[in-house]
Amino acid sequence: MAAVWLLLPLLLSVQAGDPSERRPADSFREELLLTPLRSGDVAATFQFRTRLDSDLRHQRVSHYRLFPKVLGQVISKYSIQELHLSFTQGFWRTRSWGPPLLQAPAGAELWVWFQESVKDVDKNWKELTNILSGIFCASLNFIDSTNTVTPTASFKPLGLANVTDHHLLRYATLPREIVCTENLTPWKKLLPCGSKVGLASLLEAERLYYSSYHSQSVHIRPVCRDASCSAVSWELRQTLTVVFDMYTNGLGKRDWSLFKMFARTVTEPCPLAAQSKIYVDSGYDQKEIDMFEVTPSSALDVKVPVHGDQREYMLYDLLEPELFNTSRNLNVGLKWKGGSDSGPPQPPVFHAERYVSGYGLQTGVINTMIYNNHPYRAFPVMFLETVPWYLRLYIHTLTIMTKGKDNKPSYIHYMPAKDRQRPHLLEMLIQLPPNSITKISIEFERALLKWTEYPPDPNHGFYISPSVLSVLIPSVRNVKTDELEASPLFSTLFPSSDGSSYFMRLYTEPLLVNLPTPDFSMPYNVICLTCTVVAVGYGSFYNLLTRTFQVEDNKKGGLAKIIANIIRRLRGVAPL
Repeated sequence: MAAVWLLLPLLLSVQAGDPSERRPADSFREELLLTPLRSGDVAATFQFRTRLDSDLRHQRVSHYRLFPKVLGQVISKYSIQELHLSFTQGFWRTRSWGPPLLQAPAGAELWVWFQESVKDVDKNWKELTNILSGIFCASLNFIDSTNTVTPTASFKPLGLANVTDHHLLRYATLPREIVCTENLTPWKKLLPCGSKVGLASLLEAERLYYSSYHSQSVHIRPVCRDASCSAVSWELRQTLTVVFDMYTNGLGKRDWSLFKMFARTVTEPCPLAAQSKIYVDSGYDQKEIDMFEVTPSSALDVKVPVHGDQREYMLYDLLEPELFNTSRNLNVGLKWKGGSDSGPPQPPVFHAERYVSGYGLQTGVINTMIYNNHPYRAFPVMFLETVPWYLRLYIHTLTIMTKGKDNKPSYIHYMPAKDRQRPHLLEMLIQLPPNSITKISIEFERALLKWTEYPPDPNHGFYISPSVLSVLIPSVRNVKTDELEASPLFSTLFPSSDGSSYFMRLYTEPLLVNLPTPDFSMPYNVICLTCTVVAVGYGSFYNLLTRTFQVEDNKKGGLAKIIANIIRRLRGVAPL
């Protein structure tokens, strides 16, 4: 007993130890970017980053403090190198809203890099889509071989990856996926504080889906733990972008605030967050700088390189105790003093659009227009096209025209489709001359499906996945590495290898194509006619064969029948 009392102080000292040694190995950062757009709309971009200082590829993690356990187990079980998932409702209007910070295609998009130890990639891919379908309450279980492709150059790993075999990559989209609160609720549950406190408390489903554009995504990748990259950590980025039409709702006024957009205000940061900040884009032109007033005023300003340009943001640090001293909530807003702006917005440096031409229900043409508005710089673009098997492409009709001349791609990869097995895959590396418009056209023929392969509303049409364009755009100014490290979270997802250019990935509109559709009312008419013939003809014939006929003697009854008829007459009832 005496020995136990002698060892007790030693055990307490060991348990206490250095506080830095007992510090949890996870970190969480949150931020909100508010961007007033030239069209009068307001874009709100939420970024939540959770980092786990453990390598899920080589370590068995049994305790999760901030990182979601369900995603950690999925990464370990299916040997995932990177995972990128997005749900989007609407389309980002590049011409009126400018280049997006992080665009996603309409519907659902999923692309995954598997580790080199995976033997059967297709099996892991199929099981993973079913697991994610249950986690996010989505229709990802409809992803199969008919809408899955393996790109060779379009989707490179964004984190630490020495994977060069593109056969470990799988990419699929569901352009018809409808995004609703069933997808938002499990997405918010992955946050350490949920949606009770912090910036996530603004995520009111009724306000988010009453908007022009809504996109939520999940990005999981391995990153360096320190500058020397001596250890590997896992990073989970949850991003949500929503665009509100405050100009129409405000009756022609360009005023906005957190309460007007989300019907809530920020009361406190997440207690588990190591960083909680709100950025307000104040990078207006000199002509417009006197037209707006941001309240409450902030003495903190930060300049960040975004899309090759220097942007200035007003910063609100929610971890500063003085921020909530005067009031118990924070309602950042912008007041429009009046006046007219400097004119129509400048066209973006790079954007694209797509449409279907032709007539009839037999053949057609898919046209993609790519715009390079840079006055003197040319740059290459990686073009990815995924077309379902029931649109049979004529690859010999592929034409690429720029300024009236043929533009031959320097790299092309085409994987033809197989009926009911896999879609078409077309990848090309195209050089875009300065101040030019490049048109890509390819003809196709519509296939006639089996009657069991049509959806419940076949006359609505079939959605075709949007095209994907990956490009390195020349930057106006060189960006240093230390500037990227000190920049907000939204500017570090696609870090550039050098400061002379920045990476951008854009998506075109999804196409809605009609297919030859039979008259589905004819089977109904045939069934009704057949049932009528069977009921009348066979029923009558069977009745005649099985019925027995007997002659009824009306004289029977005698005295009992006479008495009964007398009583019935007295009661006013017809006699027997």
